Amino acid sequence: QVRLAESGGGLVQAGGSLRLSCAASERTSSRYALGWFRQAPGKEREFVGGINWSGGSRVRYGDSVKGRFTISRDNAKNTVYLQMSDLKLEDTAVYYCAAGPWPLYRVTVNYWGQGTQVTVSS
Repeated sequence: QVRLAESGGGLVQAGGSLRLSCAASERTSSRYALGWFRQAPGKEREFVGGINWSGGSRVRYGDSVKGRFTISRDNAKNTVYLQMSDLKLEDTAVYYCAAGPWPLYRVTVNYWGQGTQVTVSS
């Protein structure tokens, strides 16, 4: 059982930046891709970004965040990061960390974190 703990959410103004972190309870680099999904009220959970076990070699992003968000991974710390820039009102959501097989489709996620709220204000 892999436990995922997110941190770094909060309130930020539109155009600002925020970094989320997700610490895994054990080494996941050889088994799982790590990544982020988000869910706004009344909407389905949406893929944000994912990174595979070897670090920077394979990364993918959801269309709505390409060019603004960057995902990275520190295998030594069992941690994945989501650097969010140029935040928009529509980025407001609960952000969930996820672990599963690459390319980390929602239906194949093995483990979810509890989620962290990100609120973007005007």
